[in-house]
Amino acid sequence: MKLKLEDARPDQQSSFRLLTPKLNDRFYWHYHPEYELIFIEGADGNRHIGDHISKYEGSDLAFIGPYLPHLNFDYGLRTDYEKVVLQLRQDFLGERFMEAPELSEVKALFERAKQGIVFHGKTKLQVGEMMRAMTQARHFRQLLLLLDIFQILATSNEWTPLGANPIEKAYDLKAEQRMKQVHYFVAEEYARKITILELAKQTYLSEAAFCRFFKKMNGITFTEYLNRYRVHQAKQLLHQGHTVTDACFQCGFESLSYFNKTFKKLAGLNPLQFKQQVRGVRE
Repeated sequence: MKLKLEDARPDQQSSFRLLTPKLNDRFYWHYHPEYELIFIEGADGNRHIGDHISKYEGSDLAFIGPYLPHLNFDYGLRTDYEKVVLQLRQDFLGERFMEAPELSEVKALFERAKQGIVFHGKTKLQVGEMMRAMTQARHFRQLLLLLDIFQILATSNEWTPLGANPIEKAYDLKAEQRMKQVHYFVAEEYARKITILELAKQTYLSEAAFCRFFKKMNGITFTEYLNRYRVHQAKQLLHQGHTVTDACFQCGFESLSYFNKTFKKLAGLNPLQFKQQVRGVRE
């Protein structure tokens, strides 16, 4: 799994970027200095934002701050879904735009988004419709809709914080290459036992230096990241009908008890409960 710096430059004749991407066959783990508002409908999927992993059902509306590594929300989907993505910088209408007193609530919204927030209820449905309308509108109408969207989100009480951790800053070249190597190594080798020594050798660091480097860049320890990655992969297997035992050992866990404990800690329910919830079957 490679972490990519995405080029999110605004669309031509626009101060932001509007997309309707379909990336369900691509595992796209990436980050960018822009804020991102994502609406997806017609699917059950997973949010993987920074060190936060959770599930959405039917539809989702999330607002993500700068430098929050995240996985595309449609990864692995096989249903007929619709997705609209908005990317923009906080100063997309000028450096002093957010200083206007009329935008104090919107400024607070952007601050909350730095660790990721999701919206639900009527807010999600209303903003989703407006984002769809933006894809068919001319540039000036798009801007007006965008400002209305931010006002709705800023004044809504139908939101939940994700508490995800952004990376501290854009990687320098050496740090970026190290992180790419780590993510690629985990994606290839997560199904077996992985040691810190192996990763230290991959990144040309001592074990202690690697641990400090990874925690600084990701906000969590490597072990915490590896557990989250493995649980995320286990969820995919459970979705596909695999047994809990299969999911445990195919994803690199060495004991069922530790797998159950870790899965419940991260997902809020044990693997069997998760499988029953998402597939409606019992083993």
